[in-house]
Amino acid sequence: MLKKRPDRIWIILAVIIAAIGIYFFPPVHDRLAWRVDDARTQIRYFFNPPDKAIFLPTQQAAIDAIVNATMQAHATAEAATRTPRATSTRPGPTARPTASPTPLPATVNLPGVVYINQEGGYNLCAPSNLAMALKFWKWKGSRDDIIRVVKPGENNPSKNDVERGKADRNVMPYELVDFVNNNTEFRALQRLGGDLQIIKTLVASGFPPVVEKGIYELDTTNRTSWMGHYLFITGYDDAAQALIVQDTYHKGANYHLPYDVLEQDWLSFDRLFYVVYPAERESEVLATLGPYADSEWANQRALEMATDDTQSLAGVPLFFAWFSKGTSLVSLQRYVDAANAFDQAFSIYAVLDPDYSTRPWRMMWYQTGPYWAYYYAGRYQDVENLANFALDDTSGMPTLEESLYWRGLAKYALGNTAGGIEDVRRSVYYNMNFSAGIAMLQQWGVAP
Repeated sequence: MLKKRPDRIWIILAVIIAAIGIYFFPPVHDRLAWRVDDARTQIRYFFNPPDKAIFLPTQQAAIDAIVNATMQAHATAEAATRTPRATSTRPGPTARPTASPTPLPATVNLPGVVYINQEGGYNLCAPSNLAMALKFWKWKGSRDDIIRVVKPGENNPSKNDVERGKADRNVMPYELVDFVNNNTEFRALQRLGGDLQIIKTLVASGFPPVVEKGIYELDTTNRTSWMGHYLFITGYDDAAQALIVQDTYHKGANYHLPYDVLEQDWLSFDRLFYVVYPAERESEVLATLGPYADSEWANQRALEMATDDTQSLAGVPLFFAWFSKGTSLVSLQRYVDAANAFDQAFSIYAVLDPDYSTRPWRMMWYQTGPYWAYYYAGRYQDVENLANFALDDTSGMPTLEESLYWRGLAKYALGNTAGGIEDVRRSVYYNMNFSAGIAMLQQWGVAP
């Protein structure tokens, strides 16, 4: 019997090798890869629950001392040389929505909508919504045209299109707007600080917008958790108190989203929206936007709304409010103030109930405001630590190109030149069209 044992071992090894070979046979691999990935994700999350991890800034006390000293010196110098300045007559944003110049219809349901779901790949919410927004204006392109630009995936020719694109967890709004402005005959713009009134006004005027909001949905680990999601809004119904949206995920076409749900879930993205339109109708769009035509006005309004929210909310919504306040301050290039707001947000996050179904642990997958704030406030170590926190929460695949990019910049600033270059190179590897990473490598004089 002992003499037969080596034979059995060889038989077992042969079976294992054959199974591996069968798994990597393209028709089999395409069917099973996502199941293997899901199993791997669930195992990792079981031993390292992402909702249990927290990030707390470490540099604030030292930075406060430097900033306070600098501000005091600046104020003293300015007081000695100050000359009278004319008072600006430019109107500032109001804390509440401005009245529409004309009454809006009670119900609008725009025709000509081509519904597109997000099936056929990984994390295709963004290109699917943009494709619908463009198709509304009779664009001749396809979702694949958008994917090739905004979500090209890993720079790895050995993988098929679906596998290459898996690494890119999210497409930022600016990438979608840039795609329209740089690759089509149409135009697009985005704004912060939106409200129900401007959304209904755009829809009633025939310019359906896309919003980015938070949702609690069943994820690939079969647990409900928070994630970001785009929605193309093509109508509304005041009697039902609901918007008519094209949900690329579970809800499907012409889903009725209650007004109050939008207002609640929109907070996590600083009430961001973008709108696509024909270039020749730009003046009409700007007139429809009213004060929102001025991006600085919209940013200031977003700040006021988020500040109000920080004074009235609690729990997870309070975390979102402080995060949005930081986002608004970044948009106004007030980086030190933004860093302080994000500090407050992360301190609130740290004491939230560490429950997978409520704690929004994916926040840094979708937004980069804290990186901007900490980096331009000179808090490079906080940038690196936050990027590590974000990259550790990606199911064992540290593939967030934005987080890799900012970690690279922070390492470079801290004197780790090789580490910084490697991170930025990885950001470009995971998104071949990541323009910020490409430009930084060019600035540093190194190859991708």
